[in-house]
Amino acid sequence: MDMNRLNFVCVALLLGLVIAADTGHAQVVVGQDGKDVVYLPTPQELVEKMLDMAAVTPQDLVIDLGSGDGRIVIAAAKRGAKALGIEYDGPLVDLSRQTALREGVGDRATFVQADLFTTDFSEATVVTMFLLSDMMLKLRPQIAEMKPGTRVVSNSFEMDGWAPDDTVRIPSCNTWCTAHLWIVPAKVEGTWRLPQGELTLKQTFQDLSGTLTTGGQSVPVLFGLMRGEEIRFAAGSSELSPDAASTLLR
Repeated sequence: MDMNRLNFVCVALLLGLVIAADTGHAQVVVGQDGKDVVYLPTPQELVEKMLDMAAVTPQDLVIDLGSGDGRIVIAAAKRGAKALGIEYDGPLVDLSRQTALREGVGDRATFVQADLFTTDFSEATVVTMFLLSDMMLKLRPQIAEMKPGTRVVSNSFEMDGWAPDDTVRIPSCNTWCTAHLWIVPAKVEGTWRLPQGELTLKQTFQDLSGTLTTGGQSVPVLFGLMRGEEIRFAAGSSELSPDAASTLLR
């Protein structure tokens, strides 16, 4: 067993051996054969908070990566959204389908048995997950290429190098109390000609830097931020708000 695998198993044992799903189907799967995954149910209060942060509506397609017993998918379907769970463990997929039917959302909550690392989830408007940070890091390139404005919500773990847009912690909570939100940003790096002058932007996920050149003088871009397709920054006496910047993204 290599050290990465050993470290994962140790983490899984520490995190998972005392967790039981509140459906009455207590089950923990540590290190599924060939997969660095572990089934840990998200507390229902955090499920609702994650969906609140993503502002899920009936117009959304919610895809849960590693859907476990299906609770996030089912909760999203109860809000009217179309929801899909991707889960590697066959018995959990069966359990999820049965629960969705019992909860009356079998028409909107569907589940597939698949490897989340080889499954296309690019059509989602909301992505949810409860995965270790190293697994999220593997998914980060695919997430970053999703449609701008896609909301991504994680239980507890973060994507290294990509800071969340928002973080919420449930008060009076002991374990799995934190949800992180990312909003996939539009790509605006490059040089643009604006009424205020020539704008050169560098971009790291939602963070922007660069310069605005007017009349041969350059000033730095300050407070540059992308939130989906909205852009905001200040440069000298110029401030570009989301409304004023809309032409930059056309």
